[in-house]
Amino acid sequence: MGTGGFKAGTDYEAARTRKVNAEAEIAELELAKIRKELCATEDVVKAWADVLQACRAKFLALPVKLAPLMSQETDTAIIKDLIEQQIREALSELSNYDPKIDATKTSVMVETPDGEEPATEAAKRGRGRPRKVDVLQG
Repeated sequence: MGTGGFKAGTDYEAARTRKVNAEAEIAELELAKIRKELCATEDVVKAWADVLQACRAKFLALPVKLAPLMSQETDTAIIKDLIEQQIREALSELSNYDPKIDATKTSVMVETPDGEEPATEAAKRGRGRPRKVDVLQG
């Protein structure tokens, strides 16, 4: 009798060890996602893009806000204070910025070492070591 296509001994055991380790790693990643310790790279990139866009908008609005305030001003100390005040206001608003990313609703795609998606419990039942009946009939 064969061993399901594997050479008996170390090759089979090494493949089985790799499979068990990969399944354990996938379970750990899924648990980290549930605990909100893991998020998708694309969501982080989008959140940072949103933050940078908000920064850009705030700083591009500074001349529009400052021009009327400083148009008649000649005292450099007052001009400096107005600029500093507007920059601090913009930074204060940006420090409270929330890009609205919910880690529990992100699409984290975990791939197994062989390139497949992790199996659901129903799909896992058909995997593993063949039953003696299947080996004898095949």
